[in-house]
Amino acid sequence: MILIKNTQKKIYINQKEIKSKIEKILKHLYYQNFDIGIWLTTNQTIKKYNKKYRNKDKATDVLSFPYHEKLKPRQKIKVQSDDDRSLGDIIISLERTKSDAIELNKPFKEHLIVLIVHGVCHLLGYDHKTEKEFQIMQNKENKLLKLVK
Repeated sequence: MILIKNTQKKIYINQKEIKSKIEKILKHLYYQNFDIGIWLTTNQTIKKYNKKYRNKDKATDVLSFPYHEKLKPRQKIKVQSDDDRSLGDIIISLERTKSDAIELNKPFKEHLIVLIVHGVCHLLGYDHKTEKEFQIMQNKENKLLKLVK
């Protein structure tokens, strides 16, 4: 199940369209029967979570909270209980997404999908702490983005 929670009121979001793209991504990854939570919120809210979980006292664009924390890139999740069907949760600041999209001269909806894909990759064990990890993650993101454009 894909749960999208939108607690901000300033920026219109077509949740049906976003859900459809996430479904396409999860199907491609063979995780269509898994749960994922997406929380669309404000800079103020994401700042609290960024401080609490990453010790960074500032708003960010996206935070990911993987259910399978030890999962490595390209490793398949082994389902042994219903709880194992959870990928995790993603928090996105739509305010930050919008300002970054303007700065990058990209359409807002396009940039939002980039952040969702980035978050999904983090839920699946991808990271970008080293240059090698960055390249692997970027390649995966690019493949997924081609699916939903």
